Amino acid sequence: MKLGQKIAVNYLRAKLNILSLVSKKRAAAEAFELFCTPVRRSRKKKPPIFEKAEQLKFEIDGLEIHGFRWNAGQSKKCLIVHGFESTSYNFDRYVAPLLKKGYEVLAFDAPAHGKSGGKQITLPLYVGTIKSINLKFGPIDAYLAHSFGGLAVSHFVETIRNNHLKLVLIAPATETTTAIDSFFKFLHLDNGIREEFDALIFQKGGKQASEYSIRRAMKQIKGKVLWIHDEEDEMTPLSDALKLKEDHHQHIEFMITSGFGHRRIYRENSVMKKVMEFL
Repeated sequence: MKLGQKIAVNYLRAKLNILSLVSKKRAAAEAFELFCTPVRRSRKKKPPIFEKAEQLKFEIDGLEIHGFRWNAGQSKKCLIVHGFESTSYNFDRYVAPLLKKGYEVLAFDAPAHGKSGGKQITLPLYVGTIKSINLKFGPIDAYLAHSFGGLAVSHFVETIRNNHLKLVLIAPATETTTAIDSFFKFLHLDNGIREEFDALIFQKGGKQASEYSIRRAMKQIKGKVLWIHDEEDEMTPLSDALKLKEDHHQHIEFMITSGFGHRRIYRENSVMKKVMEFL
């Protein structure tokens, strides 16, 4: 971590913990805002394949969502869903292989990411965005999702009646509670703030944080799933995925890698090859 980042983190830690002395509820509200706010947006230059894409856009909750489409009109469609602080551009290497397999390919920047509007993102908002994409440009036959995108896709797919489709989850954020635990540990926030934080999640979404779980959602998903995770993933730990693996779902195929981490994994040739064989 760079010096400037350390100073910023220490400031936030102090601010939230001092505020908690006045009001745990106010501290939790500010912590929630921080949890939902991407610190950075990708500045990746537009890949050449995106120059050939049809530009798409629509609105959700007053936010303009920007996306891309290739090979419109095909009989099967694949939607690429990126993770937190990422962008559609990061998955440029997947577009051409998907086109060769005969897919119409769709990719959108999530709210508060890439070219899309907004400053914050929550799981219900991302799920709603995917639902709108499915309604406006679907139906989608296959999903390729990474990290937070995997959590969002899983929560959308479990709600649709005919979900016998193909779902690729690469380093998905399996349990929301794990992400929150890591966030609180990183900022050294106390249990009093956590109790109010969890209450706020329920107030906003009508569900406990533990309900935002791929392990729970997977019980409702009937289609074929390819789950790829790395042993050295520090963002979305493999341990959560292994608990789901112990549920022995017959429709899930697991690929466990080593040495790729959380962000490098989807760029690896062996992973791409496996994904294309599955799709």
